[in-house]
Amino acid sequence: MKNLSNLFNLFTVKNAYAASAAASSGQGGYLQTFWSFAPLIAIVVIFYLLVILPQQKRTKDHKKMVDSLKVGDEILTNGGIYGIISGIAEQVFTLEIAKDVKIKIAKNAIATKTSKS
Repeated sequence: MKNLSNLFNLFTVKNAYAASAAASSGQGGYLQTFWSFAPLIAIVVIFYLLVILPQQKRTKDHKKMVDSLKVGDEILTNGGIYGIISGIAEQVFTLEIAKDVKIKIAKNAIATKTSKS
């Protein structure tokens, strides 16, 4: 029982020290708190500018490219299959990958439009 009481007193004393430290910080505490979080805020802003914005631009450009595809365009899929679009449905392309060999793929499986060679 005495050990439990000592444990309780240990937590109480820490809380008392924390309360007195917060009370003594005064007016400069808010500015000091801001400057302590400034590096974290800078990291978030840099991460947003270097990672998130370029990814959003690539996604937007890819969607525009997929929407502009038409029958007869040669494409490359994410799986590495080259083919010529022979049919377009709402969410599916039909590709001719060899003579009389056609497959259906989802629109989001298109990697890029290639030039005919």
